[in-house]
Amino acid sequence: MAELSYKPGTAVDPKRAVRWGSLRVAEYRFYSMTKWMGGIIAFGLGNPILFLLSVGLGIGALVDANSGGEILGVSYLQFVAPALLASAAIQGVMDEVTFPTLDGFVWDKLFFAINATSVSARQIANGVMIVALGRGLFTTLLYLGILLLFGAVPLASFFPLLFTSMLAGWGWAALMMAITARLENDEGYFAVIGRFVIAPMFLFSGTFYPLEQMPIFLQPIGWILPLWHSTELGRTLSYDYPIEPSMIALHLGYLTLMGVVGMLLTYPKFEERLSR
Repeated sequence: MAELSYKPGTAVDPKRAVRWGSLRVAEYRFYSMTKWMGGIIAFGLGNPILFLLSVGLGIGALVDANSGGEILGVSYLQFVAPALLASAAIQGVMDEVTFPTLDGFVWDKLFFAINATSVSARQIANGVMIVALGRGLFTTLLYLGILLLFGAVPLASFFPLLFTSMLAGWGWAALMMAITARLENDEGYFAVIGRFVIAPMFLFSGTFYPLEQMPIFLQPIGWILPLWHSTELGRTLSYDYPIEPSMIALHLGYLTLMGVVGMLLTYPKFEERLSR
């Protein structure tokens, strides 16, 4: 009988086993998400339909009737559509990087169990981000489909709008995950963020009217928020919205920088908490 040759290190490759650790974390969280998929779909479809009926067609009809039918060369529905799409992406990722992330650290401590294996803290953070972006993408696609049915955005801008909206979602998700990783308990923080950050973001980012129409001392609020940057890009992609090429670069750079800085602040905190 011929002897079986054995080379040390070839029977089991630990690096290969954990190379896709982030995807394994994401796989589990996606599986858990299926338990409330019905609610996600209902919210993803109901929210844009109700918003477009009330704001786009309801209030929009009044605005169009009193402004000669157009705002900046387009209907009011077309004007608000990019902002609604970007806000859908931001809200979609927000739902995954807040309570579910804190749950992994504080309540069921699942992150500690995962980290007890060969999956690193950085991979866990990346897995959380993958799921957040996946949920944001799903919500954004539903919203974008409704906008297309209502004629609020042109078909040619489908993928560019999807990109700019998800870029804002990534920037916001990274920032919020960095904040969540530093919380020892909820204690109403997320409710405060919802009321005093998310709501002002929606109101002060040029969603319902150009930011330039706001008092100058309030305009900087919009400048620092990802929704305004994504909305400006979205309007440029949807119709002939006047914007300087340098501003396009600024908007893209700002959203990218927010995502990079957010992740750089997230990784060390995940590693610190999971090493306790």
